[in-house]
Amino acid sequence: MERGRRAVDWQVTFFVLLFTNQHISAQLHYSVAEELKQGSAIGNIAQDLGLKAKEISLRNFHIVSRSKMQYFSVNLENGDLHIAERIDRELLCGIKENCFISFEAVIENPLHLYTIKVDIQDVNDNPPSFSKNVFDIIISESALPGVRLALGNAQDPDIGTNSVQDYTIGENDFFKLEEKISTEGIKIPELVLVKALDRETESLYELVLTAVDGGQPAKTGTALIKIKVHDANDNFPRFNRDTYKINVNENMPVGSLVLKLNAVDDDEGSYAEITYSFCDIPQTLYDLFTIDPVNGTIIIKGAIDYEDSDRYELTVEAKDGGGLAAHCKVLIQVMDINDNAPEIIITSLSNTIPEDSPSGTIIALINVHDLDSGENGDVNCEISETLPFQLIYSSTNYYKLVTSTNIDREKMHLYNITITAADNGFPQLFTNKSIQLIISDVNDNAPVFDKVNYVVYVPENNPQGTSIHSVHATDRDINENAKIIYSILSNNIDGIPVSSYVSINSITGIIYAQRSFDYEQLREFQFNVMAKDGGSPSLSSNITVKICIIDKNDNAPKILYPSSDSEESTLFEFIPHSAEKGYLVTKVIAVDADSGHNAWLSYHLQQVPDPSLFIIGQHSGEIRIGKELPDIESLRLKIVVLVKDNGVPFLSSTVTLNLVVAENFQQVVPEIKRQPKTSDTSSNVTFYLIVFIAVISLLFVITVLVIVIFKCRKTSTPTSLGTFGRNVYPQFTLGCPSEISDTSLPFPFSYDVCVTLDSKQNEIAYLKPVQSVPTDNLIDTGDLAVASDQNLQQVQPNSDWRFSQAQRPGPSGAQPTEEAGVWPNNQFETERLQAMILASANEAAEGTSGLGGSTGTMGLSARYGPQFTLQHVPDYRQNVYIPGSTLTPTNAAGKRDGKGGGNKKKSGKKDKK
Repeated sequence: MERGRRAVDWQVTFFVLLFTNQHISAQLHYSVAEELKQGSAIGNIAQDLGLKAKEISLRNFHIVSRSKMQYFSVNLENGDLHIAERIDRELLCGIKENCFISFEAVIENPLHLYTIKVDIQDVNDNPPSFSKNVFDIIISESALPGVRLALGNAQDPDIGTNSVQDYTIGENDFFKLEEKISTEGIKIPELVLVKALDRETESLYELVLTAVDGGQPAKTGTALIKIKVHDANDNFPRFNRDTYKINVNENMPVGSLVLKLNAVDDDEGSYAEITYSFCDIPQTLYDLFTIDPVNGTIIIKGAIDYEDSDRYELTVEAKDGGGLAAHCKVLIQVMDINDNAPEIIITSLSNTIPEDSPSGTIIALINVHDLDSGENGDVNCEISETLPFQLIYSSTNYYKLVTSTNIDREKMHLYNITITAADNGFPQLFTNKSIQLIISDVNDNAPVFDKVNYVVYVPENNPQGTSIHSVHATDRDINENAKIIYSILSNNIDGIPVSSYVSINSITGIIYAQRSFDYEQLREFQFNVMAKDGGSPSLSSNITVKICIIDKNDNAPKILYPSSDSEESTLFEFIPHSAEKGYLVTKVIAVDADSGHNAWLSYHLQQVPDPSLFIIGQHSGEIRIGKELPDIESLRLKIVVLVKDNGVPFLSSTVTLNLVVAENFQQVVPEIKRQPKTSDTSSNVTFYLIVFIAVISLLFVITVLVIVIFKCRKTSTPTSLGTFGRNVYPQFTLGCPSEISDTSLPFPFSYDVCVTLDSKQNEIAYLKPVQSVPTDNLIDTGDLAVASDQNLQQVQPNSDWRFSQAQRPGPSGAQPTEEAGVWPNNQFETERLQAMILASANEAAEGTSGLGGSTGTMGLSARYGPQFTLQHVPDYRQNVYIPGSTLTPTNAAGKRDGKGGGNKKKSGKKDKK
């Protein structure tokens, strides 16, 4: 152990530091003796590099060596550099004076590269040895004193003072030992004859030759010299030169000629016959070269590799038949050829990088090495130019693979990078090595909804907790960055939090109704939905969801006049005897709390004694005389009017009217007061009503079943109920209220417009339908829908559409019984008309100046369809009777029939009688 400590006489030398982009190169130089035990420490590499012991472990400190044998290792706990394998300098370097082991040390985060060079010092671990155990020497007895006999020099793998330093021989009287220094500085022992020989006295001499090295302690090697005294042969073989230098290419085929030697001898006979052989060469050379003993030809026997050795030294001995020998040196220089492809070593690699890595991020540190020399060992390294990466030359055949641009994982999540290393030899050799690089995701994409906005139609009276719609967003990221959570942004709807209206499933995006919606209270609302991903930091997107409540037919028509809450006596309507066919008896006024098509009302006579006596306007509710009244003193009639809406299924209400035909109102007052509360007629009406309700219920059940079976189909013709057809109004698709302009008139007809002065000037506003106009040519012009057909021109109003004073609406006005046109398609127009009807009914109920002044308008300054021109919608105040009022609800009795006297015709009839 003490010897090992003395032998570890190491030293550390720092060379120039090279600073490049995120990479530092440095060089350490250690000196250590060979043959140290495994595990021997030769220095603290962490301390020498200025690093802390803990730091080298955390930063992945490791050694990269091109040698097949890993001679050194690093203790990551304390930073000591240890010997991992036995080091034999002679095996590594042979007779080379300087022996080095070089390797690289790499430390990451940040990346540093250090070149470590270890000088292997020789120790005297090999004794000298001779190539022969016995040297046979023949000397002629005629040899004169001073003759030199060459001996083989001893070989010692050690170098310097540890190699052979001296030779000695045993004591004798005839020979002494001298040393000859060759041109390479090698000591060659020679025997010198100091005294003449006499073969007859002694024919054989045996001497011990000893070689001593300069180690401490010194080691020796011995060989036996047998000197045989022969007959005289006084000429030695000789070469034409002492040293031959030959260049051969590596990988020359076996059997190739290296050199042909020729030695000559001036003797004759057997003394002139020369034999060639190798002398004093390592055993390994016998495997590579062979010499013909007769002609002196040196031939390649084994594979010659420049990478194994670039120089070989052979000693050739030429011996004649008399035992005299001569020696020469053959120096073979091996020439390198390009027979080794470059080698690519990945010393540091990051298999995964995030997609937001900046340009210049280091992916790998690559070492490229070629065993060849010169241009054959010059290597160029490159990758495909189409990849977003580049190779940057660092130093000492090291390259850095870095990113050249920003990388987007959504475009490419995996790269197979092929590195090509090619040398400059001929033919050129190259090597490919592939690196698989995974691009990890970062949260750089916000969720995107599949729609710009969502419009959801929800029928009213929906069950609480019903799913009404679903939103969906996608995220181009993956894993947690693509997990989307939906939420409703907090806001209020009329002061009420939106959370009390709807909720959303945070995972699926399904929207649920938190309450049952009522169209009559809330028609539409909107809120914002946010989709947030699971990244850090998270990204989000907002979308507007508009909820449109679709009206259902859940409100039956409400009859405003005649009011069922009034006294029974007020339900009587007076008809004078002078009334003619078409006379306006009264008008039933009703409204519906629903909207749109569900609020379109139609009026029907459900129970009437004589169906031809009275007619009712299906759209206006005006009851008129259908034929001439019978010529009797007085007549009391009871009729039942049914008002039904346009819903599916429809809802209806009925009202009973008592009509009295007499000469004047005072004539029938006593009879009205004596009117019994019950009669056979009312009992018949009750029976018919019960039957009618039963039929309606049966048809409703059938309709519901049909709708369930054919839920995906729309009924083209609504179900009819008895004699009341469902073809009174067409059906249209409802839309969201905010999506329908309340200033347009999307009718299925084109209209001519006549705008006149107010009602005091006896002018009115009306819309005239234009016949045979295709609905697909209608365009919206703001306030009106007009035909786009160029052949259709707007028709100016003519006298046929004007109202004379006699045609002013009123109980006795001459009005047509047939009604044309349809109700407005826009549900807001319908609601506007409902509001006007209510306002008109209120005016009528007040019984104020509305009965006598401003005739004909009823507060309606504009009409919204052909059925609402004044010939179809008369002044409601003229046919409303106010219970308990003495006010005569006429507009001037003499003008009701348009003939200047309401009772003239009746009086004429009496005169005839």
